[in-house]
Amino acid sequence: MPYPSVIFRLATAALVVAVSAQSAFAQQTPAATIPAAAQPAVSGYSQPSKAILDVMLAPSLPIPVVAPSTDRALLVTYQEYPSIARVATPFLRLAGVRVEPANRSRHDTPGGYGIPACATHFDLVQFADSVARPVALPAGVCATRAHWSVDGKRFAFENVTAHSVDLWVGDGVTGAVHRIPGVQLNPMFGDELNWMPDQTTLLVKRVPAHSGPAPTAAEAVESPSIQESDGRRGQSSTYEARDTLNSASDEAQFDYYATSQLALVDAGTGKVTPLGAPALYDGLAPAPDGRHLLVTTIQRPYSYVTTAERFPHDYTVWDISNRSHIATRLITSRPLADRVPVAGVPLGPRSFSWRPTEPATLIWAEALDGGDWNVDVPERDKVMMLKAPFDAAPREVTRLHQRYAGFAWTSQPDLELLSEYDHNRHWQRTFMVDVDAPQVTQHLLWDMSSDELYADPGTPVTKPLPNGFRVVRVENGAIFLDGDGASPAGNRPFLDRLVLTTLKTERLFRSDKAALERFVAFTGDGTQSFLTWHQTPNDPPNLFVRTLGTQVGDAPEGEARYASSSTALTHLADPTPVVRQIKKRLVRYKRADGLDLSFTLYTPPGYQEGTRVPAILYAYPLDYADAATAGQVSGSEQTFTRLRDYRLMLLAGYAIIDNVSFPVIGDPKRAYDTYNEQLVADAKAAVDEAVRLGVVDPDRIGVTGHSHGALMTANLLAHSDLFRAGVATSGSYNKTLTPFGFQNERRSVWQAQDVYLKVSPFFYADKLKTPLLIVHGEDDANPGTTPLQATLLYEALRGNGGTTRLVMLPHEPHWYTALESNEQLAYEMQRWFDRYVKNAPPRAAAAQSAAPAADASGAKAGAAHAE
Repeated sequence: MPYPSVIFRLATAALVVAVSAQSAFAQQTPAATIPAAAQPAVSGYSQPSKAILDVMLAPSLPIPVVAPSTDRALLVTYQEYPSIARVATPFLRLAGVRVEPANRSRHDTPGGYGIPACATHFDLVQFADSVARPVALPAGVCATRAHWSVDGKRFAFENVTAHSVDLWVGDGVTGAVHRIPGVQLNPMFGDELNWMPDQTTLLVKRVPAHSGPAPTAAEAVESPSIQESDGRRGQSSTYEARDTLNSASDEAQFDYYATSQLALVDAGTGKVTPLGAPALYDGLAPAPDGRHLLVTTIQRPYSYVTTAERFPHDYTVWDISNRSHIATRLITSRPLADRVPVAGVPLGPRSFSWRPTEPATLIWAEALDGGDWNVDVPERDKVMMLKAPFDAAPREVTRLHQRYAGFAWTSQPDLELLSEYDHNRHWQRTFMVDVDAPQVTQHLLWDMSSDELYADPGTPVTKPLPNGFRVVRVENGAIFLDGDGASPAGNRPFLDRLVLTTLKTERLFRSDKAALERFVAFTGDGTQSFLTWHQTPNDPPNLFVRTLGTQVGDAPEGEARYASSSTALTHLADPTPVVRQIKKRLVRYKRADGLDLSFTLYTPPGYQEGTRVPAILYAYPLDYADAATAGQVSGSEQTFTRLRDYRLMLLAGYAIIDNVSFPVIGDPKRAYDTYNEQLVADAKAAVDEAVRLGVVDPDRIGVTGHSHGALMTANLLAHSDLFRAGVATSGSYNKTLTPFGFQNERRSVWQAQDVYLKVSPFFYADKLKTPLLIVHGEDDANPGTTPLQATLLYEALRGNGGTTRLVMLPHEPHWYTALESNEQLAYEMQRWFDRYVKNAPPRAAAAQSAAPAADASGAKAGAAHAE
């Protein structure tokens, strides 16, 4: 899991507005009432009711990708659900990466959670007239996100075809696009497409022109798969064992598909200039001067127990000023890192970056604690710096008490923001430093829990330099901060001005209570006008330009000190008007121990206030080190309602108790000692409140969750009687199968055997009698949620007389992508919840009818639901 840091979301929102086309449970969309689920389709897949299907098949909302010049944007429409034929494309599992051999494309997103989304349509909007003009993309396009040049004159993107990943360049004024001939990209490790600092040249990773035919398993010499351990202690995280190599044949295929040829491409003329020789290039990072490149290459020996990220790496600086004779200097060679402590970091230099305001100065960190959070040391990391020509010893800049979390460089040469993160306390600190001072002094700027929402100061606003690097904007001794604005009433995003000498803030803008509007980027050189992303429950998200006006003298605490006006720049229409019939409200309540909690309550179309309806609870448990931050409200009821996954059940007449606060509070070193007890307490508090509101029928409530939420779902059914049925998707149910940690649990099963057993519903299968639908992708790459987890839980429940159903979705990874798979999921959920929740008899009647034949019919019932 990524380490949180208050400053390192930096303003990527200025480039890509944060509305993900594939964010799994972030989407929503519904319709009217509900016939029973449809019958299985001829294909073998089943479909849900028409009301649900109509919404699933509705057009997607475009996502604005704003040019760094902030005077134009591309409206990018992604394919919501690809076909199962696309998802079923054959792929190879190569050291944590899934590669389609036919075209060298990635078959998974970074982290291995799903098929990359295809962009199928671009519109170019010039903010001067706000007219959306279609971009003439090639037929059958499957494009990646657009990469703008910093001046907005051009954009580049990849187009995935059946046989290659091609490079395309577009004109930022006219929208005209063309393919660069002879450039087949290799996206296996990312960084296959970068703008060079001149903003007219692209640095790319190409498939080598003369790579020959791929090695096949049939051609490989048959040989044993051999591994050996030398007796040293050291355990790696459970989650590193993702699609690892297993044989000499795998190694040969890894070498073949991972090898790239670097090249420079003139975006204007299309001229291609090769750089260096083919190699296994991982990361590429041009220096601000455009002359130097930090090049990371993967080396042998490979490992069969971890992914390519942990293989040996060489970090080398190239001087490409003479393209025909490239000078190189090795910075460091990192050995195989297959024994990194759980939640730890490798030894040696890591986290390389360039200093944006100097021609070629490298910054990196090195661990002082063996890379292990559990070691008690006064200083965990040191920060190093090395300037061109890289022939001197690196200079130690400073040491940190906790783990290095990166720099936010500013436009002021003597001011940098440096952050550190304490994993053991969930704590972060940010300092103002001058890395060029002989004795670097750390002036504390922020010191707070990383779980803190209400007092989060926000993220420093950045601006692009002409070389494409981004720096924190400093104007008249002040920086600007944009934040989510979490509050007990929900999120109200803000824009603040922070004076660095006094550390006092002035609020320039705050989202209205009846909308959700957040800062995207300043327009032009000033700070009076800026772009925002605006939405309400009834108004689709759109880009606005907002202009600050006169100062408000008597603004209440926390509100903006300036009046402002806004104008829409984009005009995206509502693709599913029927969904506007759905109502939602933010609900706050307390757990039995007094902890503040919240959820969003959705009611189905046509709901009449005062009537009780069946409901489904969805949650994802989160870990907290301190109760003071665990109950803080996140999210907003002012978002534009869209439906996906479990929220589609609103169209089947269910209320949704959504995004329920499910904190698990405790010392991070002993995160799961009271896991089940806290789950039940969280669930009971939510159910009691939903019932108290008069909306939910207490006798007809189901529960669902995905991944870690699926574990929660099974445990709630095993350890409480709050729910009539559950649906668990892509879960992990036997934690002894992930013996070296799970989620935020860092202890191994040998250190905390009782905890591993206690949190595993597999070991309570004999007591889990509430109906449970188990859904899983057959190609789940996440080592914590292998398909075996679903199969074993199903077999355990069936063997103990439980009511259960197992649905394995062909070709699907951790998140389900194909239209057919998502239709099947909606069908299964609707069928299951209708049968065991909506149409369930009252609990007393159900218990009375089941009691006489319980012993005799258990096995029969299990078999009956094994269809």
